Amino acid sequence: MAASGGSSRSFVYEGMSSDNIKGLVLALSSSIFVGASFIVKKKGLKKAGATGVRAGVGGYSYLFEPLWWAGMITMVVGEIANFAAYAFAPAILVTPLGAVSIIISAVLAHIVLREKLHIFGVVGCILCVVGSTTIVLHAPQERQIESVKEVWELATEPGFVAYAVLVIAAALILVAYFIPKYGQTHVMVYIGVCSLVGSLLVMGVKALGIALKLTFSGMNQLIYPQTWVFAVFVMTCIITQINYLNKALDTFNTAVVSPIYYVMFTSLTILASVIMFKDWDGQNPTQIVTEMCGFVTILSGTFLLHKTKDMAESSPASVASSRSSKHLDEDGLYLNQEGFRVFCFVSSAAVSANRPYLYPILNSS
Repeated sequence: MAASGGSSRSFVYEGMSSDNIKGLVLALSSSIFVGASFIVKKKGLKKAGATGVRAGVGGYSYLFEPLWWAGMITMVVGEIANFAAYAFAPAILVTPLGAVSIIISAVLAHIVLREKLHIFGVVGCILCVVGSTTIVLHAPQERQIESVKEVWELATEPGFVAYAVLVIAAALILVAYFIPKYGQTHVMVYIGVCSLVGSLLVMGVKALGIALKLTFSGMNQLIYPQTWVFAVFVMTCIITQINYLNKALDTFNTAVVSPIYYVMFTSLTILASVIMFKDWDGQNPTQIVTEMCGFVTILSGTFLLHKTKDMAESSPASVASSRSSKHLDEDGLYLNQEGFRVFCFVSSAAVSANRPYLYPILNSS
């Protein structure tokens, strides 16, 4: 912790650490690839729908469209970069930058797909950029870890064990009691399970990423059982999160699910990282408050983008019709940008760990 003890002074006068810079570049690259992938996929879906049965009515013609697959490959590349980013930089830096992919897709949709980006969308993009920049400039330095055993020790400290027990208990209560009664009427129930499990998922992904980074650098971590425990834990969390995120997106409007899920997931992930990896050790209150202000700014921009994305220079009837489609997005898929990232998250994790995994393809049928 000696390095982190002077992180405040070194940040101000010397800049970001090399690991943070690597994590930043990987996270931004991920957002660019993922944001662009949705535009490429959408063009592929439109092209496939022009000659075959559209995905929105149960068709699979897009599976034979090279442009759609190009978008899928672009997304997987982006998620591999996102997975790698967690191995270099703290979650408080990497996770909020996921909002940049929304900006990329919105801008590209305006340019490529001729979808109108109105003034509120522009303001939302600006807010996301300002918030992301604030977090990047004040993010804590990444903790230096030499073995997966160190990560295991952090994960088994009383503070994080207490957090994990509370999270698992809360998720089980939501699943056993609240979902049967309120799952179809209260959006927070499904999103609560996704966000709680998601915060533990990112910690597992970060642990697995660190193990792989050390392995690739010549210090084999695959010989330790802790590495495989983290791998199994990650897969379990992913399956659980995918299940309940699908339920949320199938039951409620994606314009409602997406921003709420982003807020809860990112907030709990930052909290988990602060507890487990002690991201704020060595930072002064001013830096911490500034990071939180940057986070709130990103949240504001994200909400503005989602809540006003249907506002265009069109008739009220067409806007109402667009908003009434609560089960399908324009691509005819259950998952919107944030939702589908979960699938590619497991895919990229499996690829990085040399554990092939079936890439699920969901449609509206």
